[in-house]
Amino acid sequence: MRCASVFLSAIFLLQVSGVAQNKVDVSDLAHHPIEREFPSGGQLELHIRSAEIHIIGSDENKVIVRASGKIGSDSDDIRAHFEGFDRMGKLSVEGGPQNEVTITVQVPKKSDLAVRIFAGNVEVKDIKGNKNIELSAGNLTVGVGDPTDYFHVQASVTTGNIEAQVFGEQRNGLFRSFEKSGSGKYKLVAHVGAGNLKLQ
Repeated sequence: MRCASVFLSAIFLLQVSGVAQNKVDVSDLAHHPIEREFPSGGQLELHIRSAEIHIIGSDENKVIVRASGKIGSDSDDIRAHFEGFDRMGKLSVEGGPQNEVTITVQVPKKSDLAVRIFAGNVEVKDIKGNKNIELSAGNLTVGVGDPTDYFHVQASVTTGNIEAQVFGEQRNGLFRSFEKSGSGKYKLVAHVGAGNLKLQ
């Protein structure tokens, strides 16, 4: 019984240490970028402060988060938290100066994304997977890749413009939206409150 107890305790400690290795908090992202292993094909939830934001797919199986920009590079109070478990990860970035901040998030090229941002100029590109992106105010550009990869596309703005020539759509004004259905396996939902949405 004692051997079994020791064995189970060892397994538990290994599991806990494995989880801990994929969890990180930084209080000064500009000078301490985050870099963590994360599997291709995983699901990522991103909550990022207002900024110029680039979310970019990569061939590396990692999540890498950096802060830069004219003022952001010198900031010492941009806070970030990342926690990954199995094939799921959650990132939050907050704090720092109000303006001149750029946040770059590198993720595995094959990832499912749920992104929530209050305001900024946001670019999402080179990512193959489900995408659910909401920006309250600003400009959102999404690289969709092959439009036939999607079984459902839903794009909307409360006020502003939608440019989606890749899907044969363009909308301008208040409460504009469109939906498309296809034979692919991914779903794309993109919404901008006030601003411009570009799917390309």
